[in-house]
Amino acid sequence: MKGLLLAGALACASASASVTPPEPAAPGVAATALADARRIVDAAAQPAAAWTGPRTGPRAAPGKQLAVVNEDLRNGGILSVNDGVLEAARVVGWKVKVYDAGGTPEGRRRVLAEALDRHPDGLVLVGGDAHALLPWLQPFADRRIPIVGWHVAAKAGPVPGTPVAMNVSTDPLDVARVTALAAIVQAGGHAGVVIFTDTNYELPKAKADAMAAVVRACGGCTLLDVQDIAISRNAELMPAATSALLARHGRRWTHALAINDIYFDYAAPVLTQAGVPSNGLSMLSAGDGSESAFLRIRAGTFQTATVAEPLNLHGWQLVDEMNRLFAGERVTGYVYPVHLVTAANIGADGGDRLHFDPANGYRDVYRRIWKRP
Repeated sequence: MKGLLLAGALACASASASVTPPEPAAPGVAATALADARRIVDAAAQPAAAWTGPRTGPRAAPGKQLAVVNEDLRNGGILSVNDGVLEAARVVGWKVKVYDAGGTPEGRRRVLAEALDRHPDGLVLVGGDAHALLPWLQPFADRRIPIVGWHVAAKAGPVPGTPVAMNVSTDPLDVARVTALAAIVQAGGHAGVVIFTDTNYELPKAKADAMAAVVRACGGCTLLDVQDIAISRNAELMPAATSALLARHGRRWTHALAINDIYFDYAAPVLTQAGVPSNGLSMLSAGDGSESAFLRIRAGTFQTATVAEPLNLHGWQLVDEMNRLFAGERVTGYVYPVHLVTAANIGADGGDRLHFDPANGYRDVYRRIWKRP
């Protein structure tokens, strides 16, 4: 493995697929790099830490109406964030109209136009790409309707060049690097990796590039393939893609990395039908902790890890960031740390309910901020 696997983990994540893998390093150097990677992975798998987010802020604004535009409610992560927004909105007493774009360009245009016609006080985007949506977001900005989003850009925080005041997310590049490092640690520095992504969006592309950079920095690993499959077309395309990858790479394919758990929903049945044993290929997801992912990890059926985001917490954060905008205040910019779910820790922090819900009292904190019982 290359002299510092960590250097690869922290390096620029935009290396192209044509980069030649590095030459193997001396055994002592490789062992040190693998130990460093293991420390990072172990730290990410610890139980949820105490609340480190905001503790003060404006009282909940009364009588507001939100439009929540979801990229595709078939995606479990998006659905869970939407549910978190609804839960928090009930606490502050806001009305919410939910929209589903269905993962299509026409759907996005349609629901954003419908939302604008209803004159909401605020717009919440759950999924999608803020830059791609800019022509349909500008009318909201022109009417001074504040906008916040979840997973709408490659970085958390305000989205430059758009009216999105806050993109709520864990750090997607850290998520991707931890996922790739976990695969390398599992394989003892000798993983044969296929990465699944969706280049229709900036965020998944950035995650995939970051995972690829980590794999390439591991001299004993091989990046076998990068598959560009639209999330909205997973049911249609993943079965055939999985079969083709098995035929092409055979036993050299030891680890599958994906930017979302949904890819494995359609890959796992194909692996089973092909006679691959449940421990014969390890699947790890760089987001976002779906129920089906938890079930696979618990059962030991192919998937061994997911970087589960605190989806319900993110819904509450979206409401809090919006409330700050209503009050004329700046957003918090809070970023929740990376959390890796494995078979060893799946029972903690909501895992018994098949999702990651940090036991750090975030609901009580936000209620106190909003002055709500």
